[in-house]
Amino acid sequence: MEEMKTRTKPIIGGGGGGRGRKGSANNNNNNNNNNNNNNSKRKKAVSKSERSGLQFPVGRIARFMKKGRYAQRLSIGAPIYLAAVLEYLAAEVLELAGNAARDNKKTRIILRHVLLAVKNDDELRKLLSGVTIAHGGVLPHIHTVLLPKNDKSNPHHHHHHHNKAPPSEPQIHPQ
Repeated sequence: MEEMKTRTKPIIGGGGGGRGRKGSANNNNNNNNNNNNNNSKRKKAVSKSERSGLQFPVGRIARFMKKGRYAQRLSIGAPIYLAAVLEYLAAEVLELAGNAARDNKKTRIILRHVLLAVKNDDELRKLLSGVTIAHGGVLPHIHTVLLPKNDKSNPHHHHHHHNKAPPSEPQIHPQ
């Protein structure tokens, strides 16, 4: 909490506390740590993703939102919220795709597993209804009309009720 009070620049606004920028105060910070000075003014940089408890890059999403010029101004919470939503959707798809991979006795998720995950989930199917997943294939489905008719006496034994043998030579019909 004390870190927030000592901060002079806004979190999203002026491009201050970024990592690895040339000419930023971070370059000078390495020299101060060698002097065993525990009361240094700057603490270790904590990313916005770490602070918000997310895996998705909050700072990068903030940059994209600003560069996209979707609005003149951007609240601090907007990129965090968007990162959380995107992370949730990715986790949901990965969870279902991982289950599909396990069902197929595979340890690696491939595009086929992603397609099976999306198409077998009602909400994801609706969300991604206009999306084509390359190399995904299609859901396995054979219409009941196309299935062979089962004999009621023995369902495993198929009788072919053809009285005449197949023609040995193709018949040519004059036109």
